Amino acid sequence: MKTSTPNFEFIESEIRKKTFGVLSTIDQNGYSHSTGIIYGVSSPESKFSLYILTENSYKKVKNIKNNNSISFVIPFPHHLLRFVPSSCVQFQGTGKIIPFTNTEAQHAFQNSSKILKLNLQQANQLNSKEQKSVFIKITPNSKLFCYGLGYSLMKLRKNVEIGSYSVIIPSERLN
Repeated sequence: MKTSTPNFEFIESEIRKKTFGVLSTIDQNGYSHSTGIIYGVSSPESKFSLYILTENSYKKVKNIKNNNSISFVIPFPHHLLRFVPSSCVQFQGTGKIIPFTNTEAQHAFQNSSKILKLNLQQANQLNSKEQKSVFIKITPNSKLFCYGLGYSLMKLRKNVEIGSYSVIIPSERLN
């Protein structure tokens, strides 16, 4: 019995439901640096990107200015069955520092969860006094690596290997 693998559209819709991920960058000494962040997603009509709102002085910004290679993980925890490992999406890509005034990035935060809207409002207040905030535009490589999304726990229990798959971002959605 063949099980169909979820496609990019399904994975993108799942990514849009979340706002938390782990960004990994590389510092000037070649060491990895990981930090939990909240993110917004580009509009469905545009190229697929994630946006992070942060301050210009933070280590992740300095690291991306030095080396724009990133890795990103989005966990999908099981809230009722906490002993079950989380599903996840992870990818490699590039990060680019863009101005706080970037309309696509602002749109990603304005049209999302309450926490993202609140962060954008706070940054607007801070930036009216001094320019501290920037966005990091995360551009994935073409392949997203997934585990568990779209599969029931019973199917995974019977065959854990079916939960590991990758999806390709359609060429028209790539940056």
